[in-house]
Amino acid sequence: MNMRISRRQLLQGAAAATASWSIGWIWTRRAQAAPKIELLETKVISHQSDLYHGWPTVARRRNGQLLLVYSGGREEHVCPFGRVEMMRSDDEGQTWGWPCVLMDTEIDDRDAGVLETAQGSILVTTFTSLAYESILTREERRLAEGKPSWAPARLRRWQAAHRRLPAEKRDAMLGQWMLRSTDGGATWSAPYRLPVNSPHGPFQLRDGRLLYAGKELWHAKERNGVCESTDDGQTWKWIAEIPTRPGDDHREYHELHGVESADGRLVVQIRNHNKANPSETLQTHSTDGGKTWAVPYEIGVWGLPSHLLRLRDDRLLMTYGHRRPPFGVQARLSEDHGQHWSEAILIAQDGVGGDLGYPSTVQLSDGSLLTVWYELMKDNPRAVLRQAKWKLV
Repeated sequence: MNMRISRRQLLQGAAAATASWSIGWIWTRRAQAAPKIELLETKVISHQSDLYHGWPTVARRRNGQLLLVYSGGREEHVCPFGRVEMMRSDDEGQTWGWPCVLMDTEIDDRDAGVLETAQGSILVTTFTSLAYESILTREERRLAEGKPSWAPARLRRWQAAHRRLPAEKRDAMLGQWMLRSTDGGATWSAPYRLPVNSPHGPFQLRDGRLLYAGKELWHAKERNGVCESTDDGQTWKWIAEIPTRPGDDHREYHELHGVESADGRLVVQIRNHNKANPSETLQTHSTDGGKTWAVPYEIGVWGLPSHLLRLRDDRLLMTYGHRRPPFGVQARLSEDHGQHWSEAILIAQDGVGGDLGYPSTVQLSDGSLLTVWYELMKDNPRAVLRQAKWKLV
């Protein structure tokens, strides 16, 4: 695999597919009506609007504190400056503290996920990328031809960042990473490598295990599968590969996320870029604790990638970006552990283009919901973090 190709450069469709299969569970297109909601507030929460913010995940700790991680310090969607940042809120998202930097390597640190485990540890995930290299090389070629498109200061910044490491050490920095804190985020482990990556990170099971549904980045096979940790996230092992629909190319499955439903079923959703159901969310599930998985099947949802949350009343909520009109963020609700999903709930529909999404949601103490995503807005040349507080009525 060409290590200078980004995950998002890989998100273009490939092979054809046919129908939807599952193991002991056939999804049927019987969508429930969209629940009514009350949108309480929508606001921008970035502190540094002059910098590009992307691909956030929000989590609620047992003590009620909210943690928000994302890729900050950026100039644009792909650049060499990305770093993993975290903000905290002690008032359920009314205000957010100043960001702290958790990880800042010499290359681009991108999508960040966060989870507080049952033991109280905080796990943060990310991946590193060299996708910016092709952009820099193209501009240097234009300069050599006497046709530069960048201001000289911008080119100097990119070159300076790029030259912090020689090529072989830049390549060695590529990976899928986790940081772990056992003291509420006061101190953190050094980043350590994981078998897979996905934007919103792992999820916890009632038996104490942690599962991470994701994709192998920077590997020749690029498998999609599930890894397991039985020691509170310190070590991970591969336990199962997610099968591929007939006609699909597994390399066009991306950005998975999972949840355990109240009936014990494990539900995982997948960003799909195959020719069948392009830009839709596919779904798979396991009824044996993650050992085997259904062949992915379509659920009638255009939009991606998704985040899954089990509500206190045991309904499942999926939240996802919608990158065609109406541009914004949508959600759907399942009353039957993910077997069927409601029609779309419109959380935000005022976006100006497709550079937005990656929403995640938490349930607050009063039962209301808080959704955070990133978005390139009309009056700002760089994407910001945006938040909506809403409730089901």
